[in-house]
Amino acid sequence: MDCRIGCAACCIVISISSPIPGMPEGKPAGMRCVQLSHDNKCKLFGKAERPEVCKSLKASKEICGESNEVAFKNLAILENDTSP
Repeated sequence: MDCRIGCAACCIVISISSPIPGMPEGKPAGMRCVQLSHDNKCKLFGKAERPEVCKSLKASKEICGESNEVAFKNLAILENDTSP
């Protein structure tokens, strides 16, 4: 499965503990990444500065479902299940 362009659920819902350009302390869950463009595309996609956790995320039916809304819901459940 390919990412749905403009979904950005993984760039908003999940927390990122590693530094991101413009967010040196990382990003808390639920906060929009500063590297998202106005149309929800990653400005760091394909660049070395992109955090490893972002590079490792892969779209899947289990996580992304059939809609952006389902992706947001599923990722929120996973984020809450893994938070300390």
